[in-house]
Amino acid sequence: MIRAGVVSGLVLAGMLATGAAAADKPLIVYVSPNPLGVNDFLKLGKVGTEKVAAELGAEAKTFESNDPTTQRQNLEAAAKDAKVVVVIGFEFNDMLPEVAEAHPDVKFLQIDSCPFDKMKPNIFCSVFREYEASFLAGAEAALTSKTGKVGAIGALDIPFLHRYTDGFIEGAKHVKADITISPSLWVGGNNPFSDPARGQQRAASMVADGVDRVLAAGAGSNGGIFKAMEDADGAYAFGVDVNQCLQAPGYVMDNLEKKTDVAVELAVKGIWEGKQAPITALGLKEGGMALTGLGDNVKDSKCTIADYPDAIAKVKELRDQIVSGAIKIDDPMQAK
Repeated sequence: MIRAGVVSGLVLAGMLATGAAAADKPLIVYVSPNPLGVNDFLKLGKVGTEKVAAELGAEAKTFESNDPTTQRQNLEAAAKDAKVVVVIGFEFNDMLPEVAEAHPDVKFLQIDSCPFDKMKPNIFCSVFREYEASFLAGAEAALTSKTGKVGAIGALDIPFLHRYTDGFIEGAKHVKADITISPSLWVGGNNPFSDPARGQQRAASMVADGVDRVLAAGAGSNGGIFKAMEDADGAYAFGVDVNQCLQAPGYVMDNLEKKTDVAVELAVKGIWEGKQAPITALGLKEGGMALTGLGDNVKDSKCTIADYPDAIAKVKELRDQIVSGAIKIDDPMQAK
């Protein structure tokens, strides 16, 4: 889903020229939309880029951005010397087609978003069906809730993040028609994807209203949401992107894991070999999305869902039905 220092585009260009010449290897550059900081999702993009570069005998570099200006500077600097440029997030939707058109010999991979109406021959996109894993998390929430009231908190009220919040709500209703749904809340503010304080405020408000299962789709803001769970008896959050139960043991029920590193690795290999489709979507079937609690190591995950084996068994059945096509979930983004 979901973001130390930032170097100017001019400095990066010089670094690229020097580094590429010294290494004499093809270059793969990862450009993040925000500083990696506490954003595990963005960190996985770096991990995937470095791993696939090593496998392909290439050099890997990471350029961290912190606003639209540095995003553009970093993207243009990367395009000057890289064979493949990897970007993550919707923040690049408008600028990527322009830069790609100006550098037709460079391949661009966008993860987790795509400029669908402005595609260029050298742009490739790998997106996720987040709503499938969100559906399963919502089911877990309803099956384990003691108060009978669940809710979702997202970083920003945009169509893309409704893939998390709406999917969560749909899954809860699927297994328990009479479950009470609290209206979704949004972190908002100047830095919605990395504002733990605002995340904690939103979560505290929600649990004060009787919600005991909260989807935390706030990226770097999730730490604050988890903190709010500590002050609420019997309340638990659902993390995103990676196993966040390790971040707040005892207060995170489960996680919607998005395999960003896997998506980068598979797509870059496909591009390298000339076999990559312009747009690919990864969900439960492809292993691009998963719940930590459905894995083999749930007992060691520090996730509270390990205490609910019956719920795990039921949700595994739902997962298999989604994979087989027996349960079809609409993409909330298509309705926004």
